[in-house]
Amino acid sequence: MDKTYNPQAIEQPWYEAWEASNYFAPSGAGSPYCIMIPPPNVTGNLHMGHAFQDTIMDALIRYHRMQGDNTLWQAGSDHAGIATQMVVERQLNAQGKTRHDLGRAAFIEQIWKWKQESGGHITRQLRRMGASLDWSRERFTMDEGLSEAVREVFVRLFEEGLIYRGKRLVNWDPVLHTAVSDLEVVSQEEDGQLWHFKYPLADGSGHVVVATTRPETMLGDTAVAVHPEDERYRHLIGKQIALPLTGRQIPVIADDYVDPAFGSGCVKITPAHDFNDYAMGSRHDLPMINIFTEDAKLNHAVPAQYRDLDRFEARTKVVTDLEALNLVVKIEPHKLMVPRGDRSHSVIEPLLTDQWFVKVEPLAQPAIEAVENGDIKFIPDNWKNTYFEWMRNIEDWCISRQIWWGHRIPAWYDEEGNIFVARCEADARAQARQKYGHDVALTQDSDVLDTWFSSALWPFSTLGWPEQTPDLETFYPTSVLVTGFDIIFFWVARMIMMGLKFTGQVPFKEVYIHGLVRDSHGQKMSKSKGNVLDPIDLIDGIDLDSLVSKRTAGLMQPDMAAKIETATRQEFPDGIPPFGTDALRFTFAALASTGRDIKFDLQRTEGYRNFCNKLWNAARYVLMNTEGNDCGQQGGELELSLADRWILSRLQATVQEVTQAIEHYRFDQAAQAIYEFTWNEYCDWYLELSKVVLNDDGSSATKLRGTRHTLVNVLESLLRLSHPLMPYITEEIWQRVAPLAGVNGDEGQESTRAAGDRTPEAATIMLQAYPTVDSTQIDHDSETEMHWVQSFILGVRTIRGEMNIPPGKPLPVLLANGSDQDARLLERHSGYLHALARLESTTWLDEPDSAPESATALVGEMKVLIPMAGLIDKDDELARLNKQVEKLEKDLVRTEGKLNNEHFVSKAPEAVVDKERQKVVEMKKSLDNLKQQILRIAAL
Repeated sequence: MDKTYNPQAIEQPWYEAWEASNYFAPSGAGSPYCIMIPPPNVTGNLHMGHAFQDTIMDALIRYHRMQGDNTLWQAGSDHAGIATQMVVERQLNAQGKTRHDLGRAAFIEQIWKWKQESGGHITRQLRRMGASLDWSRERFTMDEGLSEAVREVFVRLFEEGLIYRGKRLVNWDPVLHTAVSDLEVVSQEEDGQLWHFKYPLADGSGHVVVATTRPETMLGDTAVAVHPEDERYRHLIGKQIALPLTGRQIPVIADDYVDPAFGSGCVKITPAHDFNDYAMGSRHDLPMINIFTEDAKLNHAVPAQYRDLDRFEARTKVVTDLEALNLVVKIEPHKLMVPRGDRSHSVIEPLLTDQWFVKVEPLAQPAIEAVENGDIKFIPDNWKNTYFEWMRNIEDWCISRQIWWGHRIPAWYDEEGNIFVARCEADARAQARQKYGHDVALTQDSDVLDTWFSSALWPFSTLGWPEQTPDLETFYPTSVLVTGFDIIFFWVARMIMMGLKFTGQVPFKEVYIHGLVRDSHGQKMSKSKGNVLDPIDLIDGIDLDSLVSKRTAGLMQPDMAAKIETATRQEFPDGIPPFGTDALRFTFAALASTGRDIKFDLQRTEGYRNFCNKLWNAARYVLMNTEGNDCGQQGGELELSLADRWILSRLQATVQEVTQAIEHYRFDQAAQAIYEFTWNEYCDWYLELSKVVLNDDGSSATKLRGTRHTLVNVLESLLRLSHPLMPYITEEIWQRVAPLAGVNGDEGQESTRAAGDRTPEAATIMLQAYPTVDSTQIDHDSETEMHWVQSFILGVRTIRGEMNIPPGKPLPVLLANGSDQDARLLERHSGYLHALARLESTTWLDEPDSAPESATALVGEMKVLIPMAGLIDKDDELARLNKQVEKLEKDLVRTEGKLNNEHFVSKAPEAVVDKERQKVVEMKKSLDNLKQQILRIAAL
C-alpha cells in the first residue's frame, strides 16, 4: 500500500471497475429489495441535499446487497419541463431566436439534442459519489415506456371522471406564461405598503374603509366582506358599494372568514386574483372578473385608461386616481410575503384560467388508509401527521402546463370545442367518427402535463407498467422511499395515490424522511448568502479564488458580492482541501439523525478525512506485520491473547450495534459505532497491544499466529462493516487484506454470480456477506479483564499529562489496597502494562501510608501511585499552571462580557451566541481542572 492515503488515486478506478463488471445489477437471488431514486432533474447539478440523500440510499443498497438480497437501485432522471425548456430557450435567445421562430416540433427536437449532448451531468456526479445504481436500467420520464404509462393513466382517470377540464384559480408565472405548482413558488418577506381606501356606499350614506397591498386588483373586486356578527357593519350587509374608478356596484356580504380585528374589519374580495377570495367567491356565487393578461398586463375587463398597463404601472395610476378623488385614507409601510417563481423570480399572479385537473379526493381516501393501517410506515413516525393534515384537506390538482417540453396532454378538440381523450390520435379520430359519422378536423391540446404527474407513476412505470413485467412482479411494491419532508405533498402522497389506484398495492412499504442540509450556523444554503457548498468541491478540493468566484457568481449586487467574498476568505483562507468521497459520505451518515435540519460543518468532514487516514495507516501496519507470515489462512492452532479475545468480543458488539442502527435508519449511530470501534478500540488500543506479542522474541508460533490472524480478520470484518458508508477505501484495503484473512472471493460470490451477468475476474467487497454476530466470540470475562488493564494504563497516562512528565520516561509505580485479583492481573498482564504505560517497575506497598509524595490514580479500589521526587520541579510546574489559569480567566471575562452585551446577543446569529455560551462552559470546566491540579501538586 502507498504510504499516504490519496482518495483521488483509488476512487474513480474502482467505480469504473464496478460498473464495467455489472456489479450494481440485481443478483436474481434472495429476497427482493428495491429503492427508486427520486429522479433528479436532467438539467440539475449535484447539491448538498442530493449528496446527503444519495449517500443514505447507497448505504442501504450496499448493505442489503451484502445481506444477500436481490437488490435493485433504480436509476433515472426527470425531464423537468420548465427548467429544461428555459435552458434551451436561453441558448436560442443568445442566437437572437425564440422557440416560436423554430416552431413546436423543431424546438422539441432541439431539446432532445441538448439532452443527448449536455443533459445528465448530475448522473455523472452521482457516480463520483459512489452511487451504485443499476445504470443499465436507467429510465427517463420522457422515454417511450414511461410516456405510454402517462397516457394510460390519463385516459383511465378521464374515463372514470377523475380528470376534468375547468376554469379555476392557479399560480400563474407571467414571465414563463404557464401555471406552476406550489413547489415552484417561493414566498419571501419583502418591504411593501398597505393602502387604506374609502369605498363609498352606493346610496350616498357614507363609506367603508378597506386595506390592500395590491391596489390594482380593486378593478376586479366583486364584493366587500364583513363578519356577520361585527356590530359595526351588520346594518350594511346586503347594501351596495359604488366601486371607485369602475362604474360598477358590488355588494357587502357576510362571511365567517373575515377577522373583525384585522384592519378595519372590511375586506375587499377579488375572486379571480386571490386564493382566499376565490373560495369566498365560490361560496357566495360572486362574479369572477379576470383583469390580467398572460403577461400580467391589464386586460379589457377594466376601464380603458388602465388597459395594457403593466400591473405595477397600473398600481401607481390607480393610487394617483384615488388620491385625486380624495379616497386614500392613508399609506403605511408593510412587511408582506411575496410569492415569486423559483425560476423566473417574477411575482406569481393568482389567475383564473382553463386548466386540466385531477379530482383528488376519491384517490386520497385509500392513500390515507394505507398509512393508517400500517401498510406504509413513515420514519420518523411523526411525519405521518404532516401527510394526514394535507391529505385530509386536499384540493384538486392542476396538472396542465402551458409549455412545449413535456408529456403533451392526450386530448383533441374539434371545431366546436368537443373534447376527445385517447391514447393516440387515431383513437381520438375514431371517437369523433363515431360521434359524427364522418371524419372531422381535430387539434391536439397544446398544453403538457405537470412534471409531477409522470413522477407520481415512477415506482411502477419504471418497472414496465402497464405491462405486467417480471420486474414489476419482483420489485413492486418497493422497499423504502428516501426523501425530504418538503415534498411529502408534491411527490410522496401522489405516488401513494397513483400506486394504489393502478396497481392495487402501495408503491413502497416505508418512507424514510430525512432533514434538510443547512450550513454550520443552521442557515439555509443559498447563492445570495454565499454559503452554498458543492459536494464535488469537497471531494476534489478547490482553491480560494475559484471558491470565491463560484460563491459570487450570478450576484448582480456588488455590495452583496463583496460581502460574500470577504466572508469566504475569512472562512476558507486556503480554499477547500480534497477530502475525498468516503470522508464526505461518512460525514453525511454521521449527521443523519432524526432531526428536521442537518447542520453541515466542514470541520467534521476534515475530521472524517483524518479517520480515513487512520484506517489507511492501520491497514498498512497490519499488512507490514502479516504479509508473508503465517496468519492462519491454512489452519493451524491459534493461541489468542487477552487483547485478541477482547477485540473479537468488541467486534461482535459493534456488528450488532451497526446492524441494528442501519435497520432502524439511524445512520448517525452506525457511523458513530464504526468510528469508535475503529479509532478508539482497534487502532488506539488493539494495534498497540498487538505489538507486545509481535515484538516479543519469546512469543510462541501459535501465539504469533493467533495475533496475526486476529489482526487481519478483525480488519477484514471491519472493512465489510464499513463498506456501505465508505465504499472506496474499504474496497482498496480489502483487496489486500482478504487473502490474508483466508477469504476466497470467487467462492464467496458464486451464488450471486450464478443468477447475474457478472464477470468473474476479480472479487469485490461489495458482494461479500455483511458481518453477522458470532456469539462464540463474545467474551465478557476478557472485556472485564481488559477494562482493568486499560484503567491502569490510562491512570498512569493521566498522571503523566497532568504532571507534564515526558511520555517516554519510564516510571516507577507503587501499588496499594490491591486485591488478590489485582495481583493476579498484574502478574498476567505486566507485559501490556510495562509496554503501554512505560513502567520502570511495579512495587506493592506493605504499608499504604508509607508511600512518598505521589500522584495517585485508582483502578477499582487499588491505588496506583507514582512518586514525584525527581520527576517534576514542583515550583516550575506550579508557575506553569498558574500562568495557564491567568490566561484562561482573562479569556473567560472577555467572553462573558460579550454574552452580557445585549446588542451582541440580539444581533448575532443564534448559532454564534450558542457557540460563545459553550465556550464559557468549557473554560469554566478547564479552570476547575487546572485549580484541582494545582492543589494536588501543592500538596506533594
